[in-house]
Formats: sequence, structure tokens, C-alpha cells
Amino acid sequence: MKKELKIYLASPRGFCAGVKRAIEIVDKSLKKYGAPVYVRHEIVHNKQVVENLKKKGAIFVDELNDVIDVSRPVIFSAHGVPKSVPEEAKEKKLSYLDATCPLVSKVHRESEQLYKRGYDIILIGHKNHPEVIGTMGQLPIGAIKLVETMQDAQGLTDREFTKPIAYITQTTLSVDDTAEIIDCLIKKFPNIKAPIKEDICYATTNRQLAVKTMAPKCDMFFIVGSRNSSNSVRLVEVAKKAGCKNSQLMYFEKEIPINDIQNSTSIGISSGASAPEELVQDLINKVKKNRVVSIEEVVVAEEKVIFKLPKELN
Repeated sequence: MKKELKIYLASPRGFCAGVKRAIEIVDKSLKKYGAPVYVRHEIVHNKQVVENLKKKGAIFVDELNDVIDVSRPVIFSAHGVPKSVPEEAKEKKLSYLDATCPLVSKVHRESEQLYKRGYDIILIGHKNHPEVIGTMGQLPIGAIKLVETMQDAQGLTDREFTKPIAYITQTTLSVDDTAEIIDCLIKKFPNIKAPIKEDICYATTNRQLAVKTMAPKCDMFFIVGSRNSSNSVRLVEVAKKAGCKNSQLMYFEKEIPINDIQNSTSIGISSGASAPEELVQDLINKVKKNRVVSIEEVVVAEEKVIFKLPKELN
């Protein structure tokens, strides 16, 4: 006889407004211009999304030099690009559409305004993440100092800065870890300027809050998302920190640990902002084969944000 299992299902989870917009930009470009359209980098960090778009006629490239047919449009990913990328596209006479999330673009504008107003800028974020590369690439090399960890923040000294200091952040960071780093910066530099509205986006904040609320009740926690998805990896960390030590990322190729689930009475499930809902439902259906499941949706916020598409696609 199958044992009972309680599943706590996070809400909100999965696609955020920026991801929906980016995918829609590729879909509508294919409809308007026909296949192929080129996409620089993964449009969002999810393997299944990328594979689905490839089937429809999107060609993913690392750099603009990889675009073979220059008569076709190129789309920039949701994570944003350095200023040099649209400049290069213009030089090559490529037509392009920018799928940068509007909340990432907001951070880009902030950095430019701060620079013009004479600030030294600290960016809290993860080195080599496309969003961080894009944000740092809005300004001349050396204009933005990257802080990744508490140790980085603690190691900063007054001597490194000649102007007033301001900080900005990547949009997909851990809310709690970032708050600790910001506290450290404020103690070191009491006059440091904060963003008018915080840079960590609403979707990251809501998904982390849901996971944090659920984790203490769960024997195991699964975050559906890709290994290169910053916000998905952060959700696993949040679940562990909130009390569910057996928390793991369920990515495309990973086997479901059925034996571990068999020994659990309750599990939590959420998904990163670039993970399709069908992957969550697939996971639930596989679990149902071995257990009698009851599902409780844990709602911490309602998301009604919608971002407009570029005018070229309206």
C-alpha cells in the first residue's frame, strides 16, 4: 500500500514577467521575421526553454561573430549585455531586438546616472554571471568594483575610493545574504548611497520568501531549475538555511531520488524564475506513482507584473 506524502507547493514559482517577455520576444520574432532568428547567449537560463526555441527555428550563438546570415535579426538575452554588444551589432549592420529584463535595465540606468554624478560604484553580484558582465559593461573598465562575498566587503578600505560611494546589486541574489553584505558596507562607509528602490527583483524576493516559509515543514525540498540559473541555485541555499538541510536542485538530466522521497512524510517544491511549470508538474506526477499525495499550495504573494514588448513587435 502506498504511503501518504504531503507536498507543499510554493506560490509564486516559475516564470517571472522578465522571462515571459524574453521568450515571447523570440516567439514573436520567429512569427514576424520567419526562421531563423539568432539569439546571443541562452535567452533565459533553462535548457528546456532553449531546446524548445531551437525546434521553432532560433539559433543560439555565443557572440555576434557567430551570426552566419547577417540579414537575420539577433535577440539579446534577458540578462542584459555590455554597451559594446549593440555597438558591435550596429557596426556589422545587424538588426537586433533587446530582450533584457526591464528590471535589469533599471540597474544599468542607475549605474550610468551614478557615474555621471561622480560616484564610485560597488556592484554586489556573482563574477562571470551574464547579468553582472552586462551591468559592468555599461561603464568604462574599472568604474565598477565587484563585491561577491562578505569577505570581499570586509576587505574594502577607504583608500580604494576617491569619490562618494554608491552600491547597486544583481537582481537575482539571496535577499538575506545581500542584506548582510549591505549592512557591512554601511558600517564601513556610513554615507554610502543605496538604490532608491532595491535592485533585487520582486520575483526573486517572492520566490525566496515562499521557500523560506515552507522549508521548516519539509523533510526534503526540490527546486526545479537549471544549474546555471542564479535564482534557482539561491533558492536551494535559502531552503537549506531556513531549516531543510536535504534541499536540492532538480535540473533537466537529474534522476528523482525516489528512495529518499519514500522515507519522507513531507516535501517542498518550487521552481526558479526561468523554469517552465510543466517541469514542476512532471516532478509531482512522478512522485505520485509511488505515494498517495496531498498538495498544499503556500501563497506568499500574487504577481500581476507584465512587461511590454519592444515596439518592433507590436
